[in-house]
Amino acid sequence: MDYDFSEDVDKIWPALTFMVIFVVAVGALLLVLDILPRWGKHKERLQAMGFLGPALVLLCLGLLYPLIRTVYLSFFNEDGSSFIGVDNYTWIFTNDDTLLMLRNTLFWVVCVPLLSTGFGLLYAVLVDKARGEGIAKSLIFMPMAISLVGASIIWKFIYAYREPDQEQIGLLNQILIWLGGKPQQFLSEAPGNTFYMIVMLIWIQAGFAMVILSAAIKAIPAEIVEAARLDGANPWQMFWRVTMPSIRPAVVVVTVTITIATLKVFDIVRTSTGGQFKSSVLAFEMYTQAFRSYDDGKGSALAVLLFVLVIPVVVYQARQLRHRTEIR
Repeated sequence: MDYDFSEDVDKIWPALTFMVIFVVAVGALLLVLDILPRWGKHKERLQAMGFLGPALVLLCLGLLYPLIRTVYLSFFNEDGSSFIGVDNYTWIFTNDDTLLMLRNTLFWVVCVPLLSTGFGLLYAVLVDKARGEGIAKSLIFMPMAISLVGASIIWKFIYAYREPDQEQIGLLNQILIWLGGKPQQFLSEAPGNTFYMIVMLIWIQAGFAMVILSAAIKAIPAEIVEAARLDGANPWQMFWRVTMPSIRPAVVVVTVTITIATLKVFDIVRTSTGGQFKSSVLAFEMYTQAFRSYDDGKGSALAVLLFVLVIPVVVYQARQLRHRTEIR
């Protein structure tokens, strides 16, 4: 039976057309920018506008327009046919299931950044200048090389549950049996399942925190460390009075970055529980409403809420970076 390629061509033709137009437009832009030196004193401004123009256009198409469209849809019903005002937002803060979802999200945002940064800092301090430092850091950072879906599958095997009369394949349940206990359904019982999924993200993000904080510790001027030691500072005092003040900007960056990643967590919940057993979070609920329930209004309202929650974190990070630049 001969295969008909015409349908495939029809599907990819718009994408190929867009790619050709994009290449031609960029080539024309580079050609114009190449002759700008002939245009005198305004060449630098024109060059800046020429290089920033395509980026701004793509930013508007890929970010600004979807943002405006999402905000617009959040005030309409599921199919966008009727204006319902703030009913979708009212639903978020009055429905029992969504309130539970918000509570879970808050639990994630509080636990993951604090514990990931804390463990990362602990690792960075313990392995700093220790024998086998490179190997230790590689092992700690290794989970960052695994996708969130892959990490979730690994931990699902660790948490796996079987009936007490069956052979356990989950590591934790097997340990419980060795200790004389009974196997537990770690991912099926709320609210513990949320904590067990949080452990997965901490396991991944702690390596990221360790790398950044370790680099910050090594950047502390040796003169400061020597002066503290000559003054008789013990290791505890060295940590709180020398190390922590010196690496505070790095700690803030790590905490903010992990906070943003935590607010957007989706993969772990989708792979581990599928949002069941009272384990849903904001990003997963947004996906559920928009792509499972086909309710564009509620999905858009949840997306707007997620965007609003991320904005203060980003603004704080921007102010910290500006403050550091002004100090320098």
